[in-house]
Amino acid sequence: MKKILAINSGSSSFKYKLFSYPDEKVIASGMADRVGLDNSVFSLELADGTKFEEEKDIPTQEQAVQKLLDWLKQHNVIEDFSEIAGVGHRVVAGGEEFKDSALIDEHNIQKLYDLSEYAPLHNIPEADGIRAFMKILPGVPEVAVFDSSFHQTLDPVQYLYSVSYDYYEKYRARKYGAHGTSVRYVTQRAAKLLNKPLEDMKMIVCHLGSGASITAVKDGKSFDTSMGFSPVAGLTMSTRSGDIDPSVIQYIMMKSGISDFDDAIDILNHKSGLLGISGVSPDMRDIIAAEEKGNKRAKLAREIFINRLVRYIGSYFMEMGGLDVIVFTAGIGEHNSAIRQAVMDQMRIIGLIPDEQANSTNGEKIITKPDSKVIGMIIPTDEELMIERDVVRLAHLDK
Repeated sequence: MKKILAINSGSSSFKYKLFSYPDEKVIASGMADRVGLDNSVFSLELADGTKFEEEKDIPTQEQAVQKLLDWLKQHNVIEDFSEIAGVGHRVVAGGEEFKDSALIDEHNIQKLYDLSEYAPLHNIPEADGIRAFMKILPGVPEVAVFDSSFHQTLDPVQYLYSVSYDYYEKYRARKYGAHGTSVRYVTQRAAKLLNKPLEDMKMIVCHLGSGASITAVKDGKSFDTSMGFSPVAGLTMSTRSGDIDPSVIQYIMMKSGISDFDDAIDILNHKSGLLGISGVSPDMRDIIAAEEKGNKRAKLAREIFINRLVRYIGSYFMEMGGLDVIVFTAGIGEHNSAIRQAVMDQMRIIGLIPDEQANSTNGEKIITKPDSKVIGMIIPTDEELMIERDVVRLAHLDK
């Protein structure tokens, strides 16, 4: 039986899942954390729930990859590296270069490094990881799955900023979006569950995790999305500000004595959002717990989070000329019934009728009444499964 690795890399870590093919079962998963830093941690979980963990420095991505492959053999997940038929990698930024997932070889891996100016904290370690797999598993297909590719169907009306067109022509400064792999999965899953053609539906996907975005999907394609040139744009997030008047940044820098613009961007990415407003935590569970104890800033943070959600939903409803389905996914979307309920209550004006009992528990399901004009759904996302499927498709493993 063929086995396919799905790799989701961060700046100093990577998560992985090993799938068997064609049954798409996860036979092992885990992560390498703090790669290149002190006190690295490597973990492995088998299909039966057995877990292994080791705390030992992992200086490079290549050593992390080697450890992963060695552990798969050591714990009898595979007998030989030849069982691995393909490796798929999440890559944040594909720019306009990659309109779909792509096979990566020595010729075009440089493009991933060249695109790192769009996502410097992600593209470089992701490209390093791909290169490490190419060295250790020569001849095995490596596929890059880009967060931004799904949004390459946006019209210039949606993706251009209202600045000089020269900046787009010279530097490709535009909206690229993110979470495309997640959106692609949940829209396909929603269409299957509803037994309706995806191409015939107008859908809004609320990917609400630590990073949060909303995507309007029309005729099966990305129509508009809340994240922009970078993931800091759009909704209020755990630690990201979301949309902000750039003059506010200039004003804060002047008043606070911040001279380095990178420091200001760091504030918008890591010290804003729910954390910045509440002063309590970036975690919605902590925010709600603090609100229940009377913390007014926590209450304000939750209300702003919902307000921005509803604002985008309303604008996309108007842009698409209607709405058939709204899907909640990712950490908050999948597990926070109160947030889902608050959003759906404000959507009653467009004919959505929440099923409060269905929404009170989590899991894949419909959470609106049968006579609701807009169907509300919870669909747990599975980006790694989409990565696995793209490896099968592009490496022609189904032949």
